[in-house]
Amino acid sequence: MSYPDDRQYTKDHEWIRVAGDTAEVGITDYAQQQLGDVVYVELPDVGAHVKAGEPFGSIESVKAVSELFAPMGGEVVAVNDRLRQHPEVVNSDPHATWMIKVRVADPSEGAGLLDSRRYQELLA
Repeated sequence: MSYPDDRQYTKDHEWIRVAGDTAEVGITDYAQQQLGDVVYVELPDVGAHVKAGEPFGSIESVKAVSELFAPMGGEVVAVNDRLRQHPEVVNSDPHATWMIKVRVADPSEGAGLLDSRRYQELLA
């Protein structure tokens, strides 16, 4: 699996793609493989504030429930409502399936994130 170069990655296997002051957040292909079949995704409400490195929701599979960690902090400006009815899309296309969009509070929080190459080295 290749990991897109247009985003950054966390050691907890989330990705973030920043465009201007807004960022999309999702989970990586590695994360969805480890989880197995996703059956439920719990996400925050629009207007909620998330903090970098802290949980913003959870994802449930047939194997386990895992917390989702925010790569960067800010205000949730959109939630992917499709995941409430169809959580399995996380399995079929994790890098095209964002979970939340955040108005980034402090862009410097991205400094500790991994680029595609470093993320793949972490997995090796």
